[in-house]
Amino acid sequence: MKFQVDGKGAFAATGGRPFDPAKPALVCLHGAGMDHTVWTMQTRYFAHHGWSVLALDLPGHGGSEGPPLASVEAMGEWARAALAAVGGRRAAFAGHSLGALAALEAAAGAGGDALALLLLGVVPAMGVHPDLQAAADAGDHRAVEQMVGWGFGRPMQIGGNRAPGSWVSGAGLRVLERGLAGPLGNDLRAANAYAGALDAAARVRCPALILAGDDDRMTPPRQVRPLAEALPDPRVVVLPKTGHMMSIERPDETLDAMRDFLAEAAR
Repeated sequence: MKFQVDGKGAFAATGGRPFDPAKPALVCLHGAGMDHTVWTMQTRYFAHHGWSVLALDLPGHGGSEGPPLASVEAMGEWARAALAAVGGRRAAFAGHSLGALAALEAAAGAGGDALALLLLGVVPAMGVHPDLQAAADAGDHRAVEQMVGWGFGRPMQIGGNRAPGSWVSGAGLRVLERGLAGPLGNDLRAANAYAGALDAAARVRCPALILAGDDDRMTPPRQVRPLAEALPDPRVVVLPKTGHMMSIERPDETLDAMRDFLAEAAR
């Protein structure tokens, strides 16, 4: 779906069904250097089960015109502007990694119009090692190799996918390679600089899910407690044998957790 936000071209996947402003929206935000494709399975399900889906490409990513946004706060504000641009108002906000921080900002700014908040692979402070930042800024392929090495759980590093012959970490590598030529360095810098997670969490008014992987070495589940304590109505779910890239690694389990939480939040 192509549309305009503040006079610039934007793109969002809608899960195979047209976006209907009359339905509650599910706004999905990807991680650093990625795009809407990380949500393919989950968004298709929700688009066919009562939600209008908006899996956004952030500015400068995928099909959305740049430049990329320099701060997490700006990403959250842009997500709400994108929702308004297509006629949406009340929404659940979902995000992965950097996108989770942006979703947190979006939900905090949406007040009572935020129906639910789903945070995947998140901790309150996402520090970036200077060597990784330097490699991403230089367009050095070692940046994405390092992110894949740390981002996928160990079973997926040795062919743990259910579908024989599929290379799950390789799929993640290809997504990140698209970002390496453009916004990856910007995104890592934004994540490293962001210090507002706990303040934003205190402004959230809706139920929130924190979905973690027990083998996540980028945002370890043991570090989510301060964020959970700052949220007004938190649920924490830890997926077994799962790393940071959960929507790609464990798409079924990720979908199940999201679906169960949204069903409960809607009651």
